[in-house]
Amino acid sequence: MTASTEITSIRGLSRTFSRSTMGMIGLILLLAAILMAVFAPQLAPYDPYAPVKVTIDDIYAPPSAQHLLGTDDAAKDVLSNFMYGSRVSLVVGFFAAFIAVAIGGTIGIVAGFWGGKMETGLMRFTDIMLVIPDLPLAIVIVAMTKPSLWNIIFIIGILGWTGTARLVRSQTLTVKERKFVTRARAVGAGNSYIVRRHILPLVLPLMVANTVLVISLAILSESTLAFLGLSDPTLVSWGQMLNYAFTRGAMSAGAWWALVPPGLGIVWVVLGCTLLGRGLEEVLNPRLETHHLAVGKRMIARSGVRGTAVADVETEEWQVL
Repeated sequence: MTASTEITSIRGLSRTFSRSTMGMIGLILLLAAILMAVFAPQLAPYDPYAPVKVTIDDIYAPPSAQHLLGTDDAAKDVLSNFMYGSRVSLVVGFFAAFIAVAIGGTIGIVAGFWGGKMETGLMRFTDIMLVIPDLPLAIVIVAMTKPSLWNIIFIIGILGWTGTARLVRSQTLTVKERKFVTRARAVGAGNSYIVRRHILPLVLPLMVANTVLVISLAILSESTLAFLGLSDPTLVSWGQMLNYAFTRGAMSAGAWWALVPPGLGIVWVVLGCTLLGRGLEEVLNPRLETHHLAVGKRMIARSGVRGTAVADVETEEWQVL
């Protein structure tokens, strides 16, 4: 594939994605959260890690000109905590998702391509991990170790790969039966070459779309652990904000501003990742919205005068039945 062909293909995917309302909304939501996290030191009116002088009137102070979203139980500005908290949630989400997808993708490709006893062993191990509840196991592991940021990332990553492994294995089983794989074997291509040049390029788009969805699950897991008091105590996160609000009397004090922003922040990012993932899945896997006998611009089968013309999606070769 030449450079001009690759550019044309990328432009085509971009145009297709731009027509996906759901995907564009998700992209805007996620980009807004990322920009807020990156520029939090410049956007936040106060530094949440700086010491403050506290009076009784400053605790759970309602929204005002000085504090647009009020203050929490430590007299810290909720808006500043909210902006800085997005950093922890996004860092955990992205890094944990990459670990999970790397592990799941590797296991799925190896199991699907090599098959046999290796596939049986890997998938039985995947099934065992799949039936173990992730959250209770994560709580136990985090409680037994130091609840630091990188420990939480690693734990969420190594527990969140099972769905990706099953998805990638299913796709690999389909791809390895295609004609171009058989032709590559016929001319003497080795397994590593076939995986690198034929299997991975067709499985990778599915992994990319799945990564965005795994990010949302990782953010939810981190927020849950933080809400249960198992986050890094030295860092501000949305889950930690909710934990402090619930355990330090925000409900009884009527301080809704200490509860609503972090809750909406979690919903905001998770919804953005989910919509973006669904949009990418539609673009990278158009068969999701096209039946194998559909008629139209993106058809796989077309009715003709003398019969039905059937196209091979990969080779774009037409055969008249």
